Amino acid sequence: METTTVTHPFAPIYDKNSQILILGSIPSVKSRENNFFYGHPQNRFWKVLSALLNCETPATVEQKTQMLLNNHIAIWDTVAKCDISGSSDASIKNVVPTDISPIISEAKIKAVFTNGATSQKYFNRFQAKALNIQAIALPSTSPANASKSLEKLIEDWKAILEYLD
Repeated sequence: METTTVTHPFAPIYDKNSQILILGSIPSVKSRENNFFYGHPQNRFWKVLSALLNCETPATVEQKTQMLLNNHIAIWDTVAKCDISGSSDASIKNVVPTDISPIISEAKIKAVFTNGATSQKYFNRFQAKALNIQAIALPSTSPANASKSLEKLIEDWKAILEYLD
């Protein structure tokens, strides 16, 4: 598959009341097409969060945004620009990191979580030391992480609940 240079196409979701920040790596091809986070129909991010928050799985960008903000959750990614083949995190090269400092300074972030190993790797490489923050690694909700069932992901992701009021 051909490698292309991708620049992150949309802004983070957060407000001054956000208490946790969940970081992915960079939006997939489907997410870029849909112009929103976790846009691949097989990505389980929205199902996992909905189960944990005891609410209906949101369908539209507006519903997803409202669910996040209503529950004090911020989302963003660790990679602002990179070379990538399709949606393969393993192919990411030439990373330019995102600047997550505005979220940290403007919101009431109590904990940072990474959605998958690639996000954790780039957070540790580029953002952890600069912000003096450690991130809690969670298993990826990506369809590429097929070894984890939805039930197991929900169980693993319960860690976010202890940081939400």
